[in-house]
Amino acid sequence: MKSRLYLYLFLVVFQGKVFAREKIIDSLKLALKNARHDTTRCSILNAMIEAEGDDRIWTVYNDQLKQLAKKNSLAAPTSRLKFFYLKHFADALNNTGFIYGSRGNNLMAIKYYNQSLKIQKEIGDKNGIANALNNLGGVYYKQSDNIKSIEYYSKSLKIQEEIGDKKGIATSLSNIGIIYENQGHIAKAIEYYSKSLKIKEEIGDKKGIATSLNNLGLIYDSQGESAKAIEYYGKSLKIREGIDDKKGVAASLNNLGVIYKNRGEIAKAIEYYSKSLRISQEIGDKTGIATCYNNLGVIYSHQGDPSCFMSKEECLGSGISKAIENYSKSLKIREEIGDKNGIANSLNNMGSIYIKKKNYVVALEFCARSLTISKKIGHPQMIRNAAEQLKTIHQKLNQPKKALEMFELFIQMRDSISNQETKKTSIKTQLKYEYEKKSAADSVKNAEEQKVKDAQLSAQTATLKQEKFQRYSLVVGLLLVVLGLLFVINRFRITQKQKKIIEEQKLIVDDAFEKLHEKNKEVMDSIYYARRIQRALITSEKYIERKLKIIKAEL
Repeated sequence: MKSRLYLYLFLVVFQGKVFAREKIIDSLKLALKNARHDTTRCSILNAMIEAEGDDRIWTVYNDQLKQLAKKNSLAAPTSRLKFFYLKHFADALNNTGFIYGSRGNNLMAIKYYNQSLKIQKEIGDKNGIANALNNLGGVYYKQSDNIKSIEYYSKSLKIQEEIGDKKGIATSLSNIGIIYENQGHIAKAIEYYSKSLKIKEEIGDKKGIATSLNNLGLIYDSQGESAKAIEYYGKSLKIREGIDDKKGVAASLNNLGVIYKNRGEIAKAIEYYSKSLRISQEIGDKTGIATCYNNLGVIYSHQGDPSCFMSKEECLGSGISKAIENYSKSLKIREEIGDKNGIANSLNNMGSIYIKKKNYVVALEFCARSLTISKKIGHPQMIRNAAEQLKTIHQKLNQPKKALEMFELFIQMRDSISNQETKKTSIKTQLKYEYEKKSAADSVKNAEEQKVKDAQLSAQTATLKQEKFQRYSLVVGLLLVVLGLLFVINRFRITQKQKKIIEEQKLIVDDAFEKLHEKNKEVMDSIYYARRIQRALITSEKYIERKLKIIKAEL
């Protein structure tokens, strides 16, 4: 009982964000050491996983949770305890899937997510089911399986709408938007991004808001509106830095690098790519590392080696060597993690390098592989890029028929991507959203303008006050109950003591009464004995009366 009360009081402090992360972990370790029950240990381990920022450490806690929950779920004496342990076991399996996914082992990630999903279905935990489905959608997205990915995201969205999980709904909408964007359905993508952003702003989900802003920046970038893209990327980066989202910060820096590269600001682009690469390597984000290597390869391929001080030709040659080095690193990582989108992109980039080197046979091999994968995943932009390269290669190899075929495919994909009606619809949808946002909160140009900040701060303050009041009320209530119990126990003890004293006094009185009764009996016996003696010595009245009558008669 003591350990549970300790855990409760700690969680009150944790929710109030009173302690720093280190103090939270230390407090949790102490609570775990003092815990007497496995239910308490599971809850504490789960809190430690959420609080710990170092992936290497929280995976250890997760392994402990997984083993503890699994062991107890097999021997739980009641259905309630069985549900508790199975829920924690499913969560630990889900965490394991996340670990493998972050390391690029998608097959193992799918295995553990499915195991978690199976248990969540058995215990009927809809929130857990939706989470597992969403995670599976994310893995299939990494594998560029858009059909399966959107299938799982849609299933997750349906359940989240049933249970009213706004944060989950916003996440699923954003994920579906990403897939539509990859498929070239720009209007659909912006529609889902905008819906997602609106919900995230309603619930104050800063990490989610940053993701949605970043996704909208990607849309504007793909439409050639670099200024608008920089605006959205900048907003996203600011929020991510504020919440210490390192993976998000790396992604935003990388996206800004792409913009500056496209604008010809090469030094700035390399600066952003390098910052992004350092953070991605620090957190072990293989996808981010591969992306940075690829983007640095693009710069070296097109601009040569900016750090070179030799002749132009020598600098271009050095740039090509560095480009091949970076593209090769990127391709290797993407093949390791099964990133089909990335593989297609890296292959096409390698092909472009060998075109520059006039090695058209090797270039053909790379670009043909890129086109095959791009068609398989249905990515219009990738198909367009590969077709454009292959057209050039076939022309150089004197294969006009194949060159024409690739040129026609290139035109088809280019028109699909650049369709003006699609662009107008996209911008119209975004402007409609911004107008509605302005009418509701006066924040078109700046999502963090003072009015919005004040409104959000007021809402958060009110919520925190309400939660604080509820927590204090609960603590006061618990204290009153404890004090009441102590008072009752104390009165019971006093009453028992008084009862014992009264019983002892009653025994004394009864004993005295008994002795008094015996004394009284002795006295009465003496009186009766004396009276008998007196009666024996004194002549009776009847005798005297009888004698007087005789005397009178004689006279």
